[in-house]
This record gives sequence, C-alpha cells and structure tokens, in this order.
Amino acid sequence: MADQNITITIAGRKYCLKASSPEKEEIIRKAADVVNNKISYYQKVFAGKSEADLLSFVALNECITNLTISKDKEAMLNEVKALGEQLESYMGNID
Repeated sequence: MADQNITITIAGRKYCLKASSPEKEEIIRKAADVVNNKISYYQKVFAGKSEADLLSFVALNECITNLTISKDKEAMLNEVKALGEQLESYMGNID
C-alpha cells in the first residue's frame, strides 16, 4: 500500500502527514486528539500561558508517560523471565 496523505490539526494549525497504513492513520489521528485534549486541559489549568508553554507541558507529560510505560514494561519482562526460569526449574525437578 502506498502512503496516504492525511491532514491533522494540532493547536489550530493544520499539518499534512503520510500514513503507511489505515492503522497508522488511526494512530496519528488519535495522537493528534490526545495532544489537542491536553492542550485544552492545560489552557484551563494554566490560563494565560503561551502556546509554546502549553505545548511544552504536553510534550513533557507525554514523555513522562512514555518513560513510565517503558520502565514498567522492562520490569514486567524481567518478571516474566524470572517466572519462566522458575517454571523450568520446577519442571526439571518433576522428572
């Protein structure tokens, strides 16, 4: 499938992007919605802040979320690995 041109709006500005699949397009559109919703939230919480400040808050919030998810994922993978080793040990003791 060829890339599809799509247009999204963030903070009232239109951006033309390419999506390599319908799934990617959906993700891009949802991401734009998340950004716009967070901008609206920060506009209410921090009235009077510049658009650059609001976008900085959104970027920081998303980065914190991504790093937290990455850390949690790593901890879960380590736990899965440990459980796998325990299972192998247990199965080895059955024989």
